[in-house]
Amino acid sequence: MNIGIFTDTYFPQVSGVATSIKTLKEGLEKKGHSVYIFTTTDPHVDKETIEPNIFRFASVPFVSFTDRRIAVRGLFHAYQVAKELDLDIVHTQTEFSMGYIGKFVAKNLKIPCLHTYHTMYEDYLHYVLNGKLLRPYHVKQMSKAFLYHMSGIVAPSERVSQTLNRYQVKAPIRIIPTGVDISRYEKQVTLDVRESLGLTKEQPVLLSLSRVAYEKRIDVIIDALPRLVAQKPDLMLVIAGEGPAREDLEAQVARLGMSEHVIFTGMIDNDDVSNYYHMADLFVSASDSESQGLTYIEAMAAEVKIVVMASPYASELLTDPSIGTTFTTEDEMLHQILNYLNHPGAFDDPAPRQNKLHAISADYFAEQMVQFYKQSQVLYDELKLDQDELLELEDMDTKK
Repeated sequence: MNIGIFTDTYFPQVSGVATSIKTLKEGLEKKGHSVYIFTTTDPHVDKETIEPNIFRFASVPFVSFTDRRIAVRGLFHAYQVAKELDLDIVHTQTEFSMGYIGKFVAKNLKIPCLHTYHTMYEDYLHYVLNGKLLRPYHVKQMSKAFLYHMSGIVAPSERVSQTLNRYQVKAPIRIIPTGVDISRYEKQVTLDVRESLGLTKEQPVLLSLSRVAYEKRIDVIIDALPRLVAQKPDLMLVIAGEGPAREDLEAQVARLGMSEHVIFTGMIDNDDVSNYYHMADLFVSASDSESQGLTYIEAMAAEVKIVVMASPYASELLTDPSIGTTFTTEDEMLHQILNYLNHPGAFDDPAPRQNKLHAISADYFAEQMVQFYKQSQVLYDELKLDQDELLELEDMDTKK
C-alpha cells in the first residue's frame, strides 16, 4: 500500500506523537509498504535538507503551544503530491491544519481516511486563556466535527475509546496501542549518562522523561523530594526534556532547597533516550493526562520499573509489581518508590514483562494498523458501491 500520514508534528520535534508516527512509519516500511509523511516546516530543518518521502508545508508556531506548528498553506499542493504518489489511504494524526489537509486529499482522491486520536484535549484547556475560554463541551463538538466522515479511528488506549464514545463519534473505532521498537531499548554503551551528569553508579536515581509541561505534573514529584531525600540522602531526580514549565519547576526546586538533588538536562537527543532509561533505578510520573503513556512502555522495554499516577491506562499496563505500580497520594508514591529502592531484587520475575512485550512491539503495532487499513478499504469500497447504485437509480428515475 501507498500510505500518506498527515501530521502537524514530526521529528526533529520531540513528542510522544512524533515518536509514535516514526515507529509506525518504520514498522509499515518493514512490511513492504510505502509511507509518505506530510508535515509542517520546522526551524531546525534547513530548507535545503533532502528528506526522502517527507513533504513539509509552510507553517507558523501554534498559539499557546509555540513549540508546535500549524500549516498555513499547501492544500492543493498536498493534493497534487498525493495524486502523483497514488496514495491508497490517508492516515491523519492531528485535528488541526495537516489533519484537515489530509481529509481534503482523501475526499478528492476518493480513498479512505483514518485518524489516530492522540490527545485528550480536556486535560489541556488551561493552556487557552487559563481555561476561561474553552470547556469540555467545546472539545466534544470540535472532535465530532473533525471526525465526521472518517473511515476509521485509532484509539491508543481504552480511555481514548471511551472518551470518543462519550462524544458520540459514529466512525468505527479500534483500540491499537502505540508500539515501540524493542531493540532500541536494549542496553547501549554509546553514552554513559551517569558519568556525563556527574552521578556515581551507586546513587539511587529517579527519572522523569517527558515534555516539561504543566500537565505532566512534575511539580508533584518535586514536592515529595524532601521526604524522599530524608530517607535516601544521596537520591537524585533527573528531569529529562524541555518545555514551558521548566522555569517554574527550577524555582520550586530552589525554594525547597533541593537543587543538589535535581538535574534538568534540557532536550536530549532521541538516539540517547534508551541510555537515559538504563541510567535510572526508577521511572516516575505524576501525570494524569496520559492517553497512551508512551514513556511508560519505553521504560518497560528498557527493563526499568515504573511508579506513576493511577489512571485507567496505567492500570491496564502495570498488572504486576515486576513491571511497576501506581499511586494516588503522595504517601503512596513515597511508599512505592522507597519499596523499590530498598528491595531492588524483590520484584524481578521476567514473565509478566515478557508477556507484555509482544503487545507493545513495533511489529505488532504495524500489523494491527495494516489490518485496520484493509478493513477500512473494504468498508469504504462497499459504501462507495452503495452510493454509486443509489446515484444510478436516481438517474434512471430522472430519465423516466
